[in-house]
Amino acid sequence: MPLVRHRKVLILGYRAVGKTSLAHQFAEGKFVECYEPTVESTYNKMVVVGKDEFQLQLVDTAGQDEYTILPHSFIIGIHGYVLVYSVTSLRSFQVVKTLHNKLYESRGKTRMPVVLVGNKADLSLQSREVMTDEGKKLAESWGGVFLESSAKESQVTQGIFVKILEEIDRVDNSYGRATGCRLM
Repeated sequence: MPLVRHRKVLILGYRAVGKTSLAHQFAEGKFVECYEPTVESTYNKMVVVGKDEFQLQLVDTAGQDEYTILPHSFIIGIHGYVLVYSVTSLRSFQVVKTLHNKLYESRGKTRMPVVLVGNKADLSLQSREVMTDEGKKLAESWGGVFLESSAKESQVTQGIFVKILEEIDRVDNSYGRATGCRLM
């Protein structure tokens, strides 16, 4: 029987970008049209990636802006981050850049597993304010993964959380490789 590994992932982004819809679609398998603004919610789900089994704890946070002070609970004990913006909101894209910088500074400039998500990709091209290549370039500059999604689509949403688990594993296992450090 494989060992179940626990992973805690934070979902961050500007208000009304679809953080809760993504979390709910992942955990419950359905899209919720209306809900009250989130203060903070936690979702738990068992996820299998390859041969590994994970108990994934998703923390869905309230919407942040560039003035938000990130509490220690956003840093300590967190394995990875899903940063979400809406492709229909340039402001949400700018806020996600600021949030990443704050996380990076707060964590002591260590590598951190990040998946950048451009949500609401199902909406019309005319309503789009952030192009796909802008999201890709930003994620690449962070050394992270980029995906576009719609919280209405279960398969795409599942992929986001599989990707963050893979990124956590990739970043955790990359320490020591470049320097040739060995534990004895």
